[in-house]
Amino acid sequence: MSCKNLFYSFLIVLLAWSCASPEQYDTIIKNGNVYDGSGGDPMIIDIGIKGDVIEKIGDLSKAEATQIIDASGLAVTPGFIDVHAHLDPILELSNCESHVRQGVTTSLGGPDGTSPWPFGKYLDTLDQIGVGMNVAYLIGHNTVRRNVMKLENRAPTEEELSEMEAQIQQAMQDGAYGISTGLKYLPGAFSKVDEVIALSKIASAEGGIYTSHLREEGLGLFDAVQEAIVISKEADIPVVLTHHKVIGKPMWGKSTRTLAMVDSARTAGLDIKIDQYPYNASYTGISVLIPSWARAGGNKAFKERVRNPQLRDSIKSGIVFNILNDRGGSDLNRVQFAKVKWMPELEGKTLKYWCEQKGLEPTVENGADLVIEAQVNGGASCVFHAMDEGDVERIMKHPQTMIASDGRLVQPGMGHPHPRWYGTFPRVLGHYVREKGTLALSEAIYKMTKLPAVTLGLSDRGLIKEKMKADIVIFNPETIIDKATFEKPHQYPEGIFYVLINGQLSIDNGTFQNIKAGKVLRKNEN
Repeated sequence: MSCKNLFYSFLIVLLAWSCASPEQYDTIIKNGNVYDGSGGDPMIIDIGIKGDVIEKIGDLSKAEATQIIDASGLAVTPGFIDVHAHLDPILELSNCESHVRQGVTTSLGGPDGTSPWPFGKYLDTLDQIGVGMNVAYLIGHNTVRRNVMKLENRAPTEEELSEMEAQIQQAMQDGAYGISTGLKYLPGAFSKVDEVIALSKIASAEGGIYTSHLREEGLGLFDAVQEAIVISKEADIPVVLTHHKVIGKPMWGKSTRTLAMVDSARTAGLDIKIDQYPYNASYTGISVLIPSWARAGGNKAFKERVRNPQLRDSIKSGIVFNILNDRGGSDLNRVQFAKVKWMPELEGKTLKYWCEQKGLEPTVENGADLVIEAQVNGGASCVFHAMDEGDVERIMKHPQTMIASDGRLVQPGMGHPHPRWYGTFPRVLGHYVREKGTLALSEAIYKMTKLPAVTLGLSDRGLIKEKMKADIVIFNPETIIDKATFEKPHQYPEGIFYVLINGQLSIDNGTFQNIKAGKVLRKNEN
């Protein structure tokens, strides 16, 4: 046989061998109803994963894999992206179980104006210990202001503003995805809009976003939304109205106006979005009921003020007003203690209960006195049942609303948390999609995946698409549901069977694997 014929024979054998050899993958997900995250209808199609990437989507019936997941009858979606997460306990709870069990594969920390500092060093620490889900961070305005000005109630000097700008710049270079503000909290409440605009311009120049706990969410809500819109325009920065809500009975139903303001701003060319948790109760410190001026300088200064009878009367009047018109919901039963270090037996109980326990008539005035006592003792975290369900659903339906937990990493036995810490995403899919029909399933998935990915600029996550990262959730749309309640919050959800993070099974057939498959994401490396 000539060399030429030998060569052709070799080619024929090689081709025959390659045709007979099946495609190889690390994981194949087959027979699932795949919602790609774009908001469209699902398709029954297979997904092939190699390493941390979705390698192929199509008919993989002849392919082989190390592990095969039969998703027949199940929904297959991109991993959920939580754009408002309190990740503070992550050094202790680095496996992120309470979030991963909800189907969350990526979370954005540093919300409400509070973030780690020094920023880059903190991210390096997370890299070293490993994380159970992907995490990204914002740089907090309150953190930076406190670094430079402590809790002083005044405008910054030129030198102080320059130092704050430098810290924002440093954090952005270290990988921050933008800037967050907590203008209801200290010391952000002492800032004027020009300060916030100046700092937001630094984040904008680096391609960052701005998220804001608005200055007010009750009677001052409209002005607060307008302030955020002004910041977007003047700083040329995308804005997220974070955990958007309407607080206090006098404002119930007024989300119609705030959403119209968002639509008007977007029509004018501004990038304004919303995130929201699916509950009609909020969670924050009991100090939110106290006028901000009374807390300037910290708790030591607060204690001195309440010793002054005239100042105490003014402080008490402000608290009474807020109980009647704001977070208090006009009812002491609507203020529920969640974390009370100095009196743990109060956790889960209400302000009315505490009044009665102390032999006091449960009046708003007596409740205000106990709020002062709680703050003097070091404060407390509370659940405030002061929102209307109609506003919750109206905001959820808005096309620019993303689902976000505003939840803190937690494990069973840690205090009496808000149920959103355990149940946000399953609650939307079970309660608001399946039971109430508030959203279509594909729409809800879009609000949890592609929309937040686009908002953050995560070009390789948020969609089931070839060459995207293999962050995937597989759940039963007929059974998925949150189990955590305000009475018994320490309960994991049901109906999620598999969660893949960067191609690794973090939940396998309903069992949490306790692995650290996540990555620390830095914007300038994305």
